[in-house]
Amino acid sequence: MSKNKTSGLLRLFVVMAVLFTVSVQAQFATMNKILDRTAERRQANKDLSKITLDGKKFLLIRDFPDHTERNFISVNGDQLTFVEVFDDKQTGQSSSNVFSGDVVRTRHNMISLRADKLEGERIGLPLTKTLQLVVRDKTLYLKDIHTGDYWTEESPAKQK
Repeated sequence: MSKNKTSGLLRLFVVMAVLFTVSVQAQFATMNKILDRTAERRQANKDLSKITLDGKKFLLIRDFPDHTERNFISVNGDQLTFVEVFDDKQTGQSSSNVFSGDVVRTRHNMISLRADKLEGERIGLPLTKTLQLVVRDKTLYLKDIHTGDYWTEESPAKQK
């Protein structure tokens, strides 16, 4: 082999080795990020009993072809206020229902809501929800275990 062919092969080998090293390092960095997020999620949701719900507000917005629903849950001690706001897209009118009731917090980060009053009047069939307290990326959520909807905490810092 001539000297030019050897140096060309050596350069090609060096370039390939550098590209391989960069590729492997990028893959390890991505894997580390995924593993860190997974570990954070598992640790964050193990025991959330120290997180108080007193004074917290949660929001769920659902968009439908003909209307938009905005739902709010406000917790004060063991009492709750649940507000449904319906915005009609055709007429632009809004209507709302304000429910009140109580909150029971159970083991395993579960929360049970029972709203038995509508506008202060007792209703025959209470509105009930079973929610799981979840922390993801330092944000507090309530996950409805029946529908899979996530209620996002509405904190004062986010409102500004």
